[in-house]
Amino acid sequence: MIDTLSRAVPGVVPATMGKAIPLSNGQVIKVLSQHGTQVFDMWAFNAADMTEFMSMEHTRSRNSKIVLGVGDHYVSDRRRPMLCVTEDTSPGIHDTLLCACNRQIYEEAGCKTYHRNCSDNLHEGLAEIGLSFPFTPGPLNVFMNIPVNADRTISRLPPATKPGDYVRLKAGMDLIVVISACPQDMTVINGPDKTPRDAHYVIEG
Repeated sequence: MIDTLSRAVPGVVPATMGKAIPLSNGQVIKVLSQHGTQVFDMWAFNAADMTEFMSMEHTRSRNSKIVLGVGDHYVSDRRRPMLCVTEDTSPGIHDTLLCACNRQIYEEAGCKTYHRNCSDNLHEGLAEIGLSFPFTPGPLNVFMNIPVNADRTISRLPPATKPGDYVRLKAGMDLIVVISACPQDMTVINGPDKTPRDAHYVIEG
């Protein structure tokens, strides 16, 4: 039996940028909180049919949860397993509710010039490998801390992760995964110092 760690391929998504990553059926993507603060927006698409994409709406419906744990599956809009959580050393707090940040969000916050954003990172990452998608699906926000309060409002809190925490996600089909190292620097989404940092990952298997 081949040790999957002997075939581990590390990668980095530069701070505020996005990257598309092919992932074969059965491979694992390990996403790391290298600094304990950076959050990732993540999407997945069926590599054989890009019209099938990872859907947070269907994932919440299928699992009857808003935060998944080990053994749970993130599913597509056709309710087929795309990524299975096989290990999570973090506190297990990952958001499935919020949209990806876009240019308009930063304009609302007072930005007068262009601000990098996760929505553009998705489409730029796909374009770099010759692919496109007609809209921005709701992302899996890895390590993002968005609790639902007793009064049914939500809060935006710093990540609860510590440096070195990671999540392993196993592909249920051949995928194109896109990771955005979230550029948010106006709230504490990326930690109290509001500083976007590189996103680290490893492909195993």
